[in-house]
Amino acid sequence: MFHILVADDDKNTRRLFKAVLERAGYRVSLAENGDEALYVMDRENIDLVVLDVMMPVMDGFEFARTLRETKNELPILMVSARQLPEDRKRGFLAGTDDYITKPVDEEEMLLRIHALLRRAKIASEHKLAIGDVVLDYDSLTVTRGEEVIELPQKEFMILFKLLSYPGKIFTRIQIMDEIWGNDSDTGWETVTVHISRLRKRFENFDEFEIISVRGLGYKAVKKV
Repeated sequence: MFHILVADDDKNTRRLFKAVLERAGYRVSLAENGDEALYVMDRENIDLVVLDVMMPVMDGFEFARTLRETKNELPILMVSARQLPEDRKRGFLAGTDDYITKPVDEEEMLLRIHALLRRAKIASEHKLAIGDVVLDYDSLTVTRGEEVIELPQKEFMILFKLLSYPGKIFTRIQIMDEIWGNDSDTGWETVTVHISRLRKRFENFDEFEIISVRGLGYKAVKKV
């Protein structure tokens, strides 16, 4: 499930976008401004940001510039009531990937998000290729040549997340919140169990490896 962050200072807009995106199958987090959005990103694994321009504390332009200055290529869909060409240019110069004006057409917003995720290689068809290995989110399978391994849902989701961001460290808490949800009563120890199973299943795969980072969490390393 892709995780989208909506940053907008208007409470009603946040609620509307959250409802629209969740109906479309996305997981959604909310922020009231750019500064709060950065705080959320430090604690959540975000796949795309829907970003309002005019916000207090840190506006959308500053947020986008901050991300790009740190070499963060997270897809950004900027949303603004400003419709002048100069405003669009300013948005793209700040680092946004796409720009849509208010009032927002919900279907158009979803189509733009779909396209941004595809362009960002977070495959919209839920497929991920690592060399000759293909992860298919819809069938929960990992395929290499004629070999097809069907995984339990949680194991697949963990593997897909790690391999979608090779080299990035995810803490056990981050994985727990992402896969099981913030309200789950399951202990973080279950993440360790699932990681151990994944390592066992793919110990003979040369294309990738799941590595423990002591005191921090786990990361996937691509070897092709």
